[in-house]
Amino acid sequence: MFRRTFWFTTGVAAGVWATTKVNRKLKQLTPESLAATAANKALETGQRLKDRAVGFALDVRDNMAQRESELEEALGIQENPELPAPRRYAAIENDRSNPKYIENTTYSYNRNEDH
Repeated sequence: MFRRTFWFTTGVAAGVWATTKVNRKLKQLTPESLAATAANKALETGQRLKDRAVGFALDVRDNMAQRESELEEALGIQENPELPAPRRYAAIENDRSNPKYIENTTYSYNRNEDH
């Protein structure tokens, strides 16, 4: 009789365990659960890619600054070179004896500017 009770209890426990496992798996395979899992993995992947991209950009910036300093040293370029004086353009006038100059003249070559 104890043998039958043991096997009955073992069978009930195995059934409960199997039912619980199947129900958990079914809940994991619902469309909502799959969508949430996919969204979480996408967010994690996006964060990893962003971190790698930022790290790459910082490495490029550091190496660019280092290479610029190497080139400046090799070419003998000063850090703050003296700039030439700004150009002055003569205004068109009939009187050539006393030309007038216009400071900081800018001319736009954009043909659509007047339209």
